[in-house]
Amino acid sequence: MSSTTVAEPNAHESLTSPQAQLNSFDATTRAAALATLRARAHAAPAPWQPVCNMHCHTFFSFNAYGYSPTGLAWLAREERWPLMGLIDFDVLDGVDEFLSACDDVGVRASCGIETRVFFPEFSTRETSSPGEPGVTYFIGLGFISSTVPDAAQPMLAHLRSASRARNLGVVERVNAHLAPIAVDYERDVLPLTPNGNATERHIVEAYITAVEAGADDVVGFWAQRLSMSNDDVVKMMVSPSAYRNTVRMKLMKKGGVGYVQPGSGSFPSIDEVTNFVVQCGALPCVGWVDGYSVGEQAGDELLATLVAKGFAIANIVPDRNWNFADPAVRAAKAQKLDEFIAQCQALDLPLNIGTEMNSPGNKRMDDFDVPELDKHRAAFLDGAYFIYGHTAMQRYAGMGYQSAWAQQQLPTRRARNAFYTAVGKAVEPGPDGAARLAAVDATMTPGAIL
Repeated sequence: MSSTTVAEPNAHESLTSPQAQLNSFDATTRAAALATLRARAHAAPAPWQPVCNMHCHTFFSFNAYGYSPTGLAWLAREERWPLMGLIDFDVLDGVDEFLSACDDVGVRASCGIETRVFFPEFSTRETSSPGEPGVTYFIGLGFISSTVPDAAQPMLAHLRSASRARNLGVVERVNAHLAPIAVDYERDVLPLTPNGNATERHIVEAYITAVEAGADDVVGFWAQRLSMSNDDVVKMMVSPSAYRNTVRMKLMKKGGVGYVQPGSGSFPSIDEVTNFVVQCGALPCVGWVDGYSVGEQAGDELLATLVAKGFAIANIVPDRNWNFADPAVRAAKAQKLDEFIAQCQALDLPLNIGTEMNSPGNKRMDDFDVPELDKHRAAFLDGAYFIYGHTAMQRYAGMGYQSAWAQQQLPTRRARNAFYTAVGKAVEPGPDGAARLAAVDATMTPGAIL
């Protein structure tokens, strides 16, 4: 099914329907809803489609459709998407739930974390964080649990607490600008989250609610505070996605009253977070935008620096690399995408791709059939099978990409890529796959395992 024809979650469901309850903030309710839907499910569903979405935020950070980890797993099962990946900002809260739910519905899964870090080698150049030289988006992929090793716990706690501190600063500055309208972080923002990890997008929702409830003239209020005409505000408010994205951009991004330019002390260093990811047995991942920033234009240098730090995979959000109405822009963006993929393949970096789903307007699934993406379909799918293969081997045998076994038996990235991709294709999710992997041990060679 095309990504544009999937119904909005809960759009035609009562709050007591199992489909709606998949996205309840209560974990017991979500689990019961999944069990109900599985019991009702057709015994012979349609074949899986040759697609994947390995970058989906959940409501543990922000999902524009309200999906929980369980809700995403069921979406993949119903739409016949065989591979799906969770990535949340600053937390691993959804990992255990997502892996379990995907096992239950037969979806190959991976789990990751996304955050921002300071990148000293590119301290004067912008890379993946617009307008912020030295700051880059960092992704770790292939986590197998919401619980991390003792040595990794301080960094995970820091990511959560630092995010909260930044949010409190944003709210304080925006409250001053929007007075007498104000939001209270504890009262108005945190209830929008299931486990206390709010993002700027939650804060935007709280402000929109507060303004619409408290302003006598909503259009006039926004026109004054966002420096827009009344007509432009009316046009903005017609589209829920434009409404939210504009309020966020005007108030909280660069140039807005809530924004503070980050520096070297604003985020942990890239090496510190790389160490955290490796301690968890997961893989540091390059976060790439579109090849137009100064840092990304130095693609060979950027990738060489990150590979030397132990980065093992690269993330792409394909829709922002081809989906433009202007044919010239579309062609130029697609050319940059082709070039980046070629660079990754020359360095034996598998690809992790997805739509994010954390911004209004994001698709649930990429349009794999467009020429710009179809020619890379095999590489995209291999990357998805690769990270699932690592996840499965690490979960059930402790023999993932970072393991001592892998370092000894598969000393090159190319060899590891081929092995974990083959495992990902061979091992079904769920009890049967777990049972097969339970028979694997570190005395076996890669060939014997396959």
